[in-house]
Amino acid sequence: MKKTIFLFIFLLVSAITFADKPKTETIKIKTSAICEQCKEIIEKKLAFTKGVTEANVDVDDKDKIATVIFNPKKTTADKIRKAIAEVGYDADEVTAVPAGYEKLPGCCKKGGMKE
Repeated sequence: MKKTIFLFIFLLVSAITFADKPKTETIKIKTSAICEQCKEIIEKKLAFTKGVTEANVDVDDKDKIATVIFNPKKTTADKIRKAIAEVGYDADEVTAVPAGYEKLPGCCKKGGMKE
């Protein structure tokens, strides 16, 4: 009986230790973000995007890069670009959705701030 319990515990610990942990991927997406408010809008949208575990938009960089860590089993890079476009920003080759762009504050629209 003790051997059976020991074997069961050993198998349980082994299964937990070697369980397939979700793998993540990281992508960098060039955006049309301009200011800190743009950063907040994009990061908030990505926080609620299924499969995205972390997002950071660097508005200080001249290329305005969004670095996104995501689970490829739950979403794709194209879906992430589309999510950014839905809130009004260009994402690589995906252009901003006009309805989202119109909702942006004036400073977040192209040409809204002088760089």
